[in-house]
Amino acid sequence: MSDRFLPICLLFAIAVPLDALAQQGDVTAGATVFKKCAICHVAETDQNKVGPSLNGLFGRTAGTHPNFAYSPAMQDAGKGGLVWNETSLRDYLHDPKAKVKGTKMTFVGLKDDTEITNLIAYLKQYSK
Repeated sequence: MSDRFLPICLLFAIAVPLDALAQQGDVTAGATVFKKCAICHVAETDQNKVGPSLNGLFGRTAGTHPNFAYSPAMQDAGKGGLVWNETSLRDYLHDPKAKVKGTKMTFVGLKDDTEITNLIAYLKQYSK
């Protein structure tokens, strides 16, 4: 009976690490996606543009980057506990105005989950 389960166990042993790799994203592809964001944001340095710097984004409380004039909605989101991590950023990138009602960010969002995964991988390298 245990011989029947061996192929299933092997399949899971192979598939689970591959799925984890898929979730990590492609930094190079993420750099291409970031071009959509680069009009307003930088990630490589800690300098604000029209939007706040995304350098060191992960673990940051929303609406708190120094010397940036956030909307009251984004400040309230941070006070309400919004901290940027993979999950919160993924939700925000899908539909910024739905995640933070009243945000002044005019970007409509990214609808492709692979693009978001790749963008997150790109941004993570600047949050270490």
